Amino acid sequence: MSYQMNGENARRDLKRKLPQMDRGHEPRSYNTNSTPYDRNALPPGWLDCPAHGQELGCLIPSKVPLGESFNDYIPNKRYTPKQAIHQQRALGRELGLVIDLTNTTRYYQLSDWKKEGIGHVKIRCKGRDSVPDDESVEKFCNEVLDFCSRRPNTKKYILVHCTHGHNRTGYMIVSFLVRTESISVTEAINKFAQARPPGIYKQDYIDALYMFFNEKKPENLVCPQTPEWKSLPDPDYHGLSVSATDNYTDILKQENIVRNEVMTNDDVLGDPIPSNQLRPMQEVCYQLLKMGKGGKGFPGSHPVSLNRENLQLLRQRYYYATWKADGTRYSNGGTPERNHHYTLLDGEMIIDTDPHTHKQERRYLIYDLIAINQVSLTEMPFYERWKLLEKEVIEPRNMEREALSKSISPYYRYDLEPFGVRRKGFWLLSTVSKLLHKFIPQLSHSSDGLVFQGWDDPYVPRTHEGLLKWKYPEMNSVDFYFEVGAGDRPLLFLFERGKRKLMEGNAVIFKDATDISSYSGRIIECYWDAAEHHWVCMRIRADKATPNDINTYRKVMRSIKDNITEEVLLNEISEIIRLPLYADRIQRDIKAHQHMVSSRRKSPFHFVPMADVVGGSYDTDYLVDVIGVLTGVGSEREITNQNGTTTKLNVIALEADGY
Repeated sequence: MSYQMNGENARRDLKRKLPQMDRGHEPRSYNTNSTPYDRNALPPGWLDCPAHGQELGCLIPSKVPLGESFNDYIPNKRYTPKQAIHQQRALGRELGLVIDLTNTTRYYQLSDWKKEGIGHVKIRCKGRDSVPDDESVEKFCNEVLDFCSRRPNTKKYILVHCTHGHNRTGYMIVSFLVRTESISVTEAINKFAQARPPGIYKQDYIDALYMFFNEKKPENLVCPQTPEWKSLPDPDYHGLSVSATDNYTDILKQENIVRNEVMTNDDVLGDPIPSNQLRPMQEVCYQLLKMGKGGKGFPGSHPVSLNRENLQLLRQRYYYATWKADGTRYSNGGTPERNHHYTLLDGEMIIDTDPHTHKQERRYLIYDLIAINQVSLTEMPFYERWKLLEKEVIEPRNMEREALSKSISPYYRYDLEPFGVRRKGFWLLSTVSKLLHKFIPQLSHSSDGLVFQGWDDPYVPRTHEGLLKWKYPEMNSVDFYFEVGAGDRPLLFLFERGKRKLMEGNAVIFKDATDISSYSGRIIECYWDAAEHHWVCMRIRADKATPNDINTYRKVMRSIKDNITEEVLLNEISEIIRLPLYADRIQRDIKAHQHMVSSRRKSPFHFVPMADVVGGSYDTDYLVDVIGVLTGVGSEREITNQNGTTTKLNVIALEADGY
């Protein structure tokens, strides 16, 4: 589980950076003239720019107030911090905080605010053609929410300013309104424009807002013209003060845009949760899992390695099987928004790779529903939670997506989501052989084995002795903490009672590493080489901060020693499914599935003829879950979707008893 707000940055990288800039220092001027840099030069257009706009909740958009050092340059139309305070007070608005979005510190002294008891927060935003980055937006929203939560009964306001109080200020306020008021980007942009005419007047900023929130920009939306008072580019670009004759073309040639084009399971998704919100969110998870307060660490259900002893659980309880995906575990919490309120999902983020084009796509495979709308489901049998997952999460998404695909101006763009969402499939034990030999080889992501899920089990936090995982023998692994000791001696550590335990006598080799010091201080996943009697490093676990517990290590070693091969497993299962516990219930489950299929034919849900799919008259960017097991793979087809994109399909056959 990762305590992060899921949702990978969907917005394109519009941030720009001059390579010559050093963080923490005021950058040198790139003025092509010999004009000296003047810290008290007025921002172009500042004099005629309106001082401030109307209130938006507790927020007041404003241009930057200029301190006393600028007085000699302003014969009239002064707007100092003191005047800003008095103007708002005259309107019945008492300021409690100023959020400064400029990329310089030259405009006023912080003491101008602090001596009046007004707080000040600096969030550097470069301005000009560079929209605020995600971290800055997150910080802005958190600062506003934190300010309001600390003063629930006191009406005080926040003055938000960049240089002119329109683009950076508007971008931040619009982002905040969309997040907190559940309104569309269009509504928020219009709301800001009414409070601070003409609103955001830079096209890049408007485009970035629609892209970030996955909304389609209305075709009739027109970006406001640049105000007459703003005749020159913002001189606060990268904190520079520049004259009208500065050569901006030369500056822009020096910009460098870097994009990460290759996806890996080690990528960190979403925005970091602020430290003051992390613990409360963890507490909510613990309460929904009925673990009480004061818990620590990852609370999600952990499977244990299959061995000769716990293999007998398959005979005692009714199990289904699924593939073990090689991805990153995420417990996804839905905080109060439009559809779900504290709904907690459990699943794995995987990366599907097209074998022909090598195009990558992230998918979140959900395999459990822990809580929905603040109601814990942990005591409910798994099969009921799995059905609810389809009914409450997957089906509503698919129905909305289909409806929006037919809309000329959809209010939400599913095709812009940073990852797809699927419910993970589970199979009867009678079909495990097909799962291993036909389904897993056709996956577009890696799988290292199987997971056996008790169909009637409650959700068990942390280690679940009844949740079993079987790995291919060469895939059995342990996560160690690695250090390079004295004399370059490699050291492996595990956890025992919350402390690191040195595993004396355990050797590890790094096949592709020339310098093992780069692994020092990291969590490494290793498999056991039985022939050479040592561990072999497979990869660094960037998603983990602690190694496995000593008890986990012992269970893995027990599994390695027992050596339950694929042949042994399938032979055991062939006997198990003949037991009355399985034989009777498998037949009931097959009949229930057939009844469900029959009911769907009579319901608003419909099966799509293959001719319609291949003919391109149906949106195939997503597939409704079909309970089944692959029994054969046909030829690959490439079809054209309604939106002009293409989708590759393998035409497959399904078997009724394979769900």
